[in-house]
Amino acid sequence: MAVREICCLPEKILRQKAKKVPRVDASIKRLIVDMVETMQQAEGIGLAAPQVGVSLRIAVLQMPDEEPFTIINPKLVRRAGERLIMEGCLSVPGYQGEIKRSVSITVKGLNELGKEIRIKATGLMAQALEHEIDHLNGVLYIDRIEDEGNLYKIEPKKDNVEP
Repeated sequence: MAVREICCLPEKILRQKAKKVPRVDASIKRLIVDMVETMQQAEGIGLAAPQVGVSLRIAVLQMPDEEPFTIINPKLVRRAGERLIMEGCLSVPGYQGEIKRSVSITVKGLNELGKEIRIKATGLMAQALEHEIDHLNGVLYIDRIEDEGNLYKIEPKKDNVEP
Protein backbone atom coordinates (compact mmCIF):
# COMPACT_ATOMS: atom_id res chain seq x y z
CA MET A 1 0.00 0.00 0.00
CA ALA A 2 1.16 3.61 0.12
CA VAL A 3 1.69 6.65 2.27
CA ARG A 4 -0.19 9.53 0.65
CA GLU A 5 0.56 13.23 0.68
CA ILE A 6 -1.42 15.17 3.28
CA CYS A 7 -3.32 18.17 1.91
CA CYS A 8 -2.73 21.43 3.77
CA LEU A 9 -4.47 24.78 3.73
CA PRO A 10 -5.34 26.48 1.41
CA GLU A 11 -6.20 23.34 -0.64
CA LYS A 12 -9.89 23.59 -1.62
CA ILE A 13 -10.79 19.96 -0.84
CA LEU A 14 -10.37 20.74 2.87
CA ARG A 15 -13.29 23.19 2.64
CA GLN A 16 -15.71 20.90 0.79
CA LYS A 17 -18.31 18.57 2.26
CA ALA A 18 -17.21 15.01 1.44
CA LYS A 19 -19.46 12.61 -0.44
CA LYS A 20 -21.16 9.64 1.20
CA VAL A 21 -19.57 6.23 0.49
CA PRO A 22 -22.21 4.20 -1.39
CA ARG A 23 -20.60 0.80 -0.65
CA VAL A 24 -17.43 -0.60 0.83
CA ASP A 25 -15.52 -2.23 -2.01
CA ALA A 26 -11.87 -3.09 -2.73
CA SER A 27 -10.96 0.50 -3.67
CA ILE A 28 -12.36 1.79 -0.35
CA LYS A 29 -10.46 -0.88 1.59
CA ARG A 30 -7.24 0.06 -0.25
CA LEU A 31 -7.83 3.74 0.57
CA ILE A 32 -8.34 2.88 4.25
CA VAL A 33 -5.03 0.97 4.39
CA ASP A 34 -3.25 3.93 2.77
CA MET A 35 -4.92 6.35 5.19
CA VAL A 36 -3.83 4.32 8.24
CA GLU A 37 -0.24 4.17 6.95
CA THR A 38 -0.28 7.91 6.23
CA MET A 39 -1.70 8.75 9.68
CA GLN A 40 0.85 6.56 11.44
CA GLN A 41 3.80 7.97 9.50
CA ALA A 42 2.64 11.51 10.28
CA GLU A 43 2.22 10.52 13.97
CA GLY A 44 -1.39 11.65 14.00
CA ILE A 45 -4.32 10.12 15.88
CA GLY A 46 -6.87 10.70 13.13
CA LEU A 47 -7.09 11.32 9.41
CA ALA A 48 -10.06 12.06 7.14
CA ALA A 49 -10.13 11.12 3.45
CA PRO A 50 -10.23 14.76 2.27
CA GLN A 51 -6.87 15.24 3.98
CA VAL A 52 -5.37 12.84 1.41
CA GLY A 53 -7.25 14.42 -1.48
CA VAL A 54 -10.27 12.08 -1.57
CA SER A 55 -13.72 13.62 -1.09
CA LEU A 56 -15.34 10.66 0.67
CA ARG A 57 -16.81 10.36 4.18
CA ILE A 58 -14.12 8.11 5.66
CA ALA A 59 -12.00 8.65 8.76
CA VAL A 60 -9.35 6.51 10.41
CA LEU A 61 -8.34 6.94 14.03
CA GLN A 62 -5.81 5.42 16.38
CA MET A 63 -5.68 6.25 20.05
CA PRO A 64 -2.32 5.86 21.83
CA ASP A 65 -1.51 2.18 22.50
CA GLU A 66 -4.60 0.98 20.62
CA GLU A 67 -5.29 -0.54 17.21
CA PRO A 68 -6.44 1.76 14.41
CA PHE A 69 -10.10 1.75 13.41
CA THR A 70 -12.21 3.15 10.59
CA ILE A 71 -15.55 4.89 10.49
CA ILE A 72 -17.35 5.37 7.17
CA ASN A 73 -20.25 7.81 6.71
CA PRO A 74 -20.07 8.84 10.37
CA LYS A 75 -23.00 10.68 11.87
CA LEU A 76 -22.87 12.44 15.22
CA VAL A 77 -26.07 11.38 16.97
CA ARG A 78 -25.48 12.70 20.49
CA ARG A 79 -23.19 15.14 22.23
CA ALA A 80 -23.03 16.22 25.85
CA GLY A 81 -21.07 18.78 27.83
CA GLU A 82 -18.41 21.17 26.70
CA ARG A 83 -14.72 21.56 27.48
CA LEU A 84 -11.84 23.76 26.35
CA ILE A 85 -8.96 21.87 24.75
CA MET A 86 -5.83 22.53 22.71
CA GLU A 87 -6.05 21.07 19.24
CA GLY A 88 -3.84 20.81 16.18
CA CYS A 89 -4.19 19.32 12.72
CA LEU A 90 -1.96 17.61 10.18
CA SER A 91 -3.51 19.88 7.51
CA VAL A 92 -2.66 23.06 9.45
CA PRO A 93 0.98 22.39 10.39
CA GLY A 94 2.81 24.64 12.80
CA TYR A 95 -0.20 25.77 14.81
CA GLN A 96 -2.41 24.77 17.72
CA GLY A 97 -5.52 26.45 18.99
CA GLU A 98 -7.81 26.47 21.99
CA ILE A 99 -11.35 25.42 21.07
CA LYS A 100 -14.47 23.93 22.63
CA ARG A 101 -15.30 20.27 22.12
CA SER A 102 -17.92 17.98 23.63
CA VAL A 103 -17.23 16.01 26.79
CA SER A 104 -18.93 12.92 25.38
CA ILE A 105 -20.39 11.96 22.02
CA THR A 106 -22.11 9.09 20.27
CA VAL A 107 -21.36 8.45 16.60
CA LYS A 108 -22.83 5.88 14.24
CA GLY A 109 -21.49 4.76 10.88
CA LEU A 110 -19.94 1.76 9.15
CA ASN A 111 -16.70 -0.08 9.83
CA GLU A 112 -14.20 -1.12 7.15
CA LEU A 113 -16.32 -4.22 6.41
CA GLY A 114 -19.44 -2.15 5.80
CA LYS A 115 -21.08 -3.26 9.07
CA GLU A 116 -23.00 -0.75 11.19
CA ILE A 117 -21.19 0.47 14.29
CA ARG A 118 -22.02 2.82 17.13
CA ILE A 119 -19.26 4.46 19.17
CA LYS A 120 -19.72 6.15 22.54
CA ALA A 121 -16.65 8.22 23.35
CA THR A 122 -15.24 10.65 25.89
CA GLY A 123 -11.93 12.46 26.25
CA LEU A 124 -9.39 12.23 23.43
CA MET A 125 -11.51 9.77 21.44
CA ALA A 126 -14.51 12.13 21.47
CA GLN A 127 -12.28 15.04 20.47
CA ALA A 128 -10.70 13.08 17.60
CA LEU A 129 -14.06 11.86 16.28
CA GLU A 130 -15.51 15.39 16.32
CA HIS A 131 -12.36 16.71 14.62
CA GLU A 132 -12.51 14.12 11.81
CA ILE A 133 -16.27 14.54 11.29
CA ASP A 134 -15.63 18.28 11.00
CA HIS A 135 -13.10 17.52 8.22
CA LEU A 136 -15.77 15.53 6.37
CA ASN A 137 -18.01 18.61 6.53
CA GLY A 138 -15.32 20.99 5.26
CA VAL A 139 -14.70 22.48 8.71
CA LEU A 140 -11.24 22.90 10.28
CA TYR A 141 -10.50 23.34 13.97
CA ILE A 142 -9.28 26.88 13.27
CA ASP A 143 -12.88 27.72 12.29
CA ARG A 144 -13.89 26.94 15.88
CA ILE A 145 -11.39 29.31 17.51
CA GLU A 146 -13.42 32.07 19.13
CA ASP A 147 -10.56 34.53 19.65
CA GLU A 148 -7.56 35.04 17.33
CA GLY A 149 -5.35 35.15 20.42
CA ASN A 150 -6.14 31.46 20.99
CA LEU A 151 -4.21 30.31 17.89
CA TYR A 152 -0.58 29.59 18.71
CA LYS A 153 2.42 29.02 16.45
CA ILE A 154 4.37 25.94 17.54
CA GLU A 155 7.85 24.77 16.72
CA PRO A 156 8.06 21.74 14.44
CA LYS A 157 9.18 18.49 16.04
CA LYS A 158 12.87 17.92 15.79
CA ASP A 159 14.17 14.39 15.29
CA ASN A 160 16.37 13.20 18.13
CA VAL A 161 19.43 12.71 16.00
CA GLU A 162 22.75 12.27 17.73
CA PRO A 163 25.62 14.28 16.18
